[in-house]
Amino acid sequence: MGIGSAKLAVTFLMLVGVPASSHRLVAQNAALPTPSVVFDNGSGAFATGRYPDLFLADGHSEAAIRAKIETAYHQLFHGDPQTQLVVFPAGKNANGPLAYLTDWAHHDVRTEGMSYGMMIAVQLDRKADFDALWNWVMTYMYVSDPKAPGYEFFRWSCKPDGTPNSQTPAPDGEEFFAMALLFAGNRWPGGHGIYDYHAKAEQLLTAMVHRRVITGIGPRGPYSVGPEMNQDPPLVLFVPGIMPNPFTDPSYHLPAFYELFARWGPPADRAYWERAATESREFFVETANPKTGLAPDYANFDGSPAKSWFGNQYSHFGYDAWRVERNWSVDWSWWRKAPAEQVLSDRIQKFFASQGVETYGPMYTLDGQPIPVPNRPGVTPEGHPGGLVGTNAVASLAAMNHARARLFTEALWNEPIPSGFSRYYDGMLYLMSLLHVSGEYRIILPSQ
Repeated sequence: MGIGSAKLAVTFLMLVGVPASSHRLVAQNAALPTPSVVFDNGSGAFATGRYPDLFLADGHSEAAIRAKIETAYHQLFHGDPQTQLVVFPAGKNANGPLAYLTDWAHHDVRTEGMSYGMMIAVQLDRKADFDALWNWVMTYMYVSDPKAPGYEFFRWSCKPDGTPNSQTPAPDGEEFFAMALLFAGNRWPGGHGIYDYHAKAEQLLTAMVHRRVITGIGPRGPYSVGPEMNQDPPLVLFVPGIMPNPFTDPSYHLPAFYELFARWGPPADRAYWERAATESREFFVETANPKTGLAPDYANFDGSPAKSWFGNQYSHFGYDAWRVERNWSVDWSWWRKAPAEQVLSDRIQKFFASQGVETYGPMYTLDGQPIPVPNRPGVTPEGHPGGLVGTNAVASLAAMNHARARLFTEALWNEPIPSGFSRYYDGMLYLMSLLHVSGEYRIILPSQ
């Protein structure tokens, strides 16, 4: 579904704050489009090869920028295991060394974190770390049983010893796995078995769009899992389980990746991924609050907040939603196809500037009212979160108000590397944000 006059009208209405009607139809089993597509390469980094270094523009030296990135990587991947480290070696098997990246606060290993670790490793050309993480993923998280509902996907959570906490997947992990594997195949070609990165990425991308529905018996009774991508509209699902009213997670929308899936993934799905990129760009406008720019953790396909996964309250801006501004801003940097993303970055940075660049909290209602952090066992109350400092800085890639944007990039520069209790989620977002803002998180093209 291209951007016709009706789509442009909806986008305009949302930008000026007029709610759009529910113009999307949910049809999970609708026919896929034909694979014929003519690619528009846009005018961003994919077309130009230029990645802005906002730290350099702020006056920091190249040597200082490189040192900051290297220090953060060393601390999180190879630092003190008690206070700094999130990546732990886990022995060897027939495929080589194993390592897992743990959510320290919850004592588990998640596809989210493993895929982030792989993406960071391939961006920084750390093949040994990448392969050890991927080997652990394939050893413990991959579902190889054709009768299992999660077949061809990955268990979203395991214990550090590899014991599954769940047999079902979370699509954000799969999206980052696929992109990291495609980049790895371009950077380190010629691998075999599980290290034939392109082959594994194509297998996963095909399953994400086409995997048949499989039903099995779990601890709570029968459950079914189907594809991770809705067919029409072509939007990523929050979970691929079959439910009467499927919904999405705005932070799972990665149009910058979808453009590359269309070019480098299975040829039969090129048109599908191109449509998914277009739809996600429009979805950002629909789901972000017209005043604050804040997006909900969960949303319906029309962008409206979905009922919370954890209760009966409508979704707010929480930990998942920190990533939404990163996703639209990276899309603008790489492709420059949706000027609305610039408006969204200005809007959300204006909101957080009004809350105090050094003092804003982690959670808000969509209209901008602070929400106290829940006091739950094992959860440390959080003040000014390093992960959100990072994604607010990444929004500067698309922002038009450069003076205000610089406040956020400097805040990231001055933010200490997350350590202790919050070093997993905050740490991963922090390190990826350093790469984005310094122009070092790049499209890794195929070897010539």
